[in-house]
Amino acid sequence: MTSFVPDYVAPYQQYVYAYPHKTAYRALAPRPSLADLWADEPQDSLSLYVHVPFCEVRCGFCNLFTQVGASPDLTSRYLDALKRQAEAVSDALSESARTATAAFGGGTPTFLTPDELSTVFDIAESITGSDLRTVPLSVEASPSTATPDRLSVLADRGTTRLSLGVQSFDPSEAKAAVRPQRRVDVDTALQAVRDAAIPALNIDLIYGIDGQSSHSFVASIDAALEWRPEELYLYPLYVRPLTGLARRAPLVDREWDARRLELYRVGRDHLLENGYTQESMRMFRRVDAPDLGPDDYACQSDGMVGLGCGARSYTRDVHYSFDYAVDARQVRGIIDDFVGRTTDDFRYAECGITMTDDERRRRHLLQSVLQAQGMSVDDYRQRFQADPDRHFGVVLDRWRHRGWLVDDNDVLRLTSEGLAYSDSLGPELFSPVVTAAMAAYERR
Repeated sequence: MTSFVPDYVAPYQQYVYAYPHKTAYRALAPRPSLADLWADEPQDSLSLYVHVPFCEVRCGFCNLFTQVGASPDLTSRYLDALKRQAEAVSDALSESARTATAAFGGGTPTFLTPDELSTVFDIAESITGSDLRTVPLSVEASPSTATPDRLSVLADRGTTRLSLGVQSFDPSEAKAAVRPQRRVDVDTALQAVRDAAIPALNIDLIYGIDGQSSHSFVASIDAALEWRPEELYLYPLYVRPLTGLARRAPLVDREWDARRLELYRVGRDHLLENGYTQESMRMFRRVDAPDLGPDDYACQSDGMVGLGCGARSYTRDVHYSFDYAVDARQVRGIIDDFVGRTTDDFRYAECGITMTDDERRRRHLLQSVLQAQGMSVDDYRQRFQADPDRHFGVVLDRWRHRGWLVDDNDVLRLTSEGLAYSDSLGPELFSPVVTAAMAAYERR
């Protein structure tokens, strides 16, 4: 009997941090009212996400919805629009609505001034009347904006997790990734975070940068470990259309794939040897880190309220947002449209996708099995009245035959190698409808 030898599978295809991706969203016609969308939804444990679409610089790998720089007038108008949107959303929710977890992202929320950050907290808390000091709250920052005055606001208003996008402690690697920064500024920012006494620090690092070696990657990890971060995220470098690096490398390259896999394994093993547990392909948590509750706003459960022009909102039946873009001119156009909207205009959803039973099943499976703890088969049965193999047996058997998935006491769990290939597993579960919509978006 011959052993199973899979055809080549590119390990780095799509980071599935949410499903369906916003490139599958389309204009909703007629536009549904938020009141109708939320009328029959559970609202006692909502996730809240606030999007700030401004950064001080656009990194070469960045394909997020963000704009470089903003005048005080623009940030003021953006916050005013955010207030109007929050009023419309609050009116659509019931009096029993409560926030259970929150996150501020972007962009870079700490691009804003301390007073503007305080305003964002006031707006976020106005949605359900919840004090954010009572729930897990994650905020993203960059080294150049993680200043003591901003961090003081974050700490005072209840931030439990600060995620700092360092990417590399090596200045030459940071330059190669078009992320200009000095090591002294990174260390200054990290000291400021620790001085602010925010309970959990996450440091983002990237592997696959031009000129990066296993030695230099481990050196960056060791530099991060000096600060004893509660979490570390190791991200593979992607080169996406419309980014600063897009002309410097092909999108599919076996040699580069192999190099990134090698660096991933080196980084993973180094963290496991230094007191961290692996939570997903990207996320590593210090074994003695305090349990602060859920902080992952891209979970498999519905019930997320998004504020801001790049934020998603999830109900069981519809996922919705505003238009999506990466190109700088298109991003600015969407921001300008957002700041000009009235409160009444914010009472209706703009773009989105209807979640069929099939899409709900795919979403739950994707965003459960890609976590190291795996997916409870019994939980899936209770949610969808069938075993996952009934719906996705062909794909799951393929993963089993590759040695990437095991059945472990009624839990579907990725093996160590399966976790390494997470970014190729996800797209295999995209529905034909979503795949076609994403492809059409890329071609437009």
